[in-house]
Formats: sequence, C-alpha cells, structure tokens
Amino acid sequence: MTDMTVSLFSAAHGRTGDKGDRSNISVIAWHPALWPLLVEQVTPEAVVAQFRHRAPSRVQRFLLPKLHAMNFVLDAALDGGVNDALNLDTHGKSLSFLLLDLPIGVPAELQHLLAGTIPT
Repeated sequence: MTDMTVSLFSAAHGRTGDKGDRSNISVIAWHPALWPLLVEQVTPEAVVAQFRHRAPSRVQRFLLPKLHAMNFVLDAALDGGVNDALNLDTHGKSLSFLLLDLPIGVPAELQHLLAGTIPT
C-alpha cells in the first residue's frame, strides 16, 4: 500500500460555533494515532487556503493534544455575523464541513484507522 490522499473527514470530525463575525471550528481525530498527521497538515495556512473565498482577516489554531483535537478561530469569516450576513448560513454551521473537505495525505501504515476512506 502507498500513501493516499483523502478528505480530512476520513481522519477527523468537527464542529462549528460562532460569536459575532468570528467562527470557531474544531477538528477532532478519529484515532489518537492520526493526531500528529493532523497537526502537521491541518495548519493555519491550509485553513486560510481552504477558506480563501471567505477571506478571513485572521486564522488562529489552538492545539488540544490531550483531546487529540484542535480549534481554529477565523475572524471576519461570517459576512458580519448573524444580524448582518445576507447568506443562508449566518451562523456558519456548515463551515466545519468545508474544512473537513480539506485533502490530506495519509501514509500506508495509518490508513486502516480512517473512517469511510474515499481516495481523492
């Protein structure tokens, strides 16, 4: 078996919250052994690229290693927030799905830990 490119949702799940024009997106590894891979590849730079169409003014990443999770805070990513946005998802609840579509590379020795593996 060789390295495989999959969507992040095969290695992690996520949840989104909001406060004003700020979105919080958590990414939680399906298995602790996948955690180092996520830290390496799901970087603030990768998140900025994934959300380039929303043009967040700042992206911060907070690592939670004991939980095998990370939290991203995206400033100015919600078109002004609940009261100002004209889009259909004013709370940004679907943004975790956008992040979970991020392609990541998974080495052969970790592929058995992936959920619903669909090569991309």
